[in-house]
Amino acid sequence: MTHDGRRRTIPRGGHHHGSHHRARRHRMGIRLRWRLTRDPATGRFGLLLLLLAGFGVALLVVPRPDPADLPGLADRLGGYAPVTAVIGGALLLVALVPRTFITLASGALFGALEGAAYALGAALLAAAIGFMVGRVLGREFVAERIRGRLARLDGWFTRQNVLGVVTVRLLPIAGFGLVSYGYGTTGARVLPFLVGSVVASAPTAFGYAAVGAAVTSPGQVNWFAAAPAGLGLIASAVLIHRWWRTERNLP
Repeated sequence: MTHDGRRRTIPRGGHHHGSHHRARRHRMGIRLRWRLTRDPATGRFGLLLLLLAGFGVALLVVPRPDPADLPGLADRLGGYAPVTAVIGGALLLVALVPRTFITLASGALFGALEGAAYALGAALLAAAIGFMVGRVLGREFVAERIRGRLARLDGWFTRQNVLGVVTVRLLPIAGFGLVSYGYGTTGARVLPFLVGSVVASAPTAFGYAAVGAAVTSPGQVNWFAAAPAGLGLIASAVLIHRWWRTERNLP
């Protein structure tokens, strides 16, 4: 009733407006859970996307340490430093941290040659982890849905040898970790992928490790340690040329 004695009128359905939207959202949530239950491949692929998005946000908000401050860390770790460098570097690569930073840090910690070796070990381990995560979470979803040109591209990845992996790794299309996840969602074979990942990583591993060593000990760096980088670049160019000729000669 109003103050003058008249009955207040409520628009039909007005008091149900909020509850109607809540019920609608509830039904949508039920349908989404039902779809994920019936199609677990979609749920796993969604989990992969969420994982990558989380890593991307972390890259934006988490500060990176200064490579000049790293040598003291190696002294504190003692004999565990090499194992920690390989495992820690691999986990950072899986979390989409750029490989350039990992290799610079490894060179700053251990010197040019030793740092490059540990950086390659981290790259190998990270490639294996990223590939397997992509294979488990994303392969079934991708295989069930690709058609036409994408299916032919997936077939190319399936037939790919080491030279093909090297070629893709050297292309500036995405970071090391993201490429590993992507390869896992294709039909690529794991052994050529791992070998190709290490071969493609070798040139910059020696070069950036030498730069990282120069940051912390500029007077003690043997610049011949960077020579494998030049050799690696030449080898990569030869491998790419041979792969291109092979692909061109296929019927």
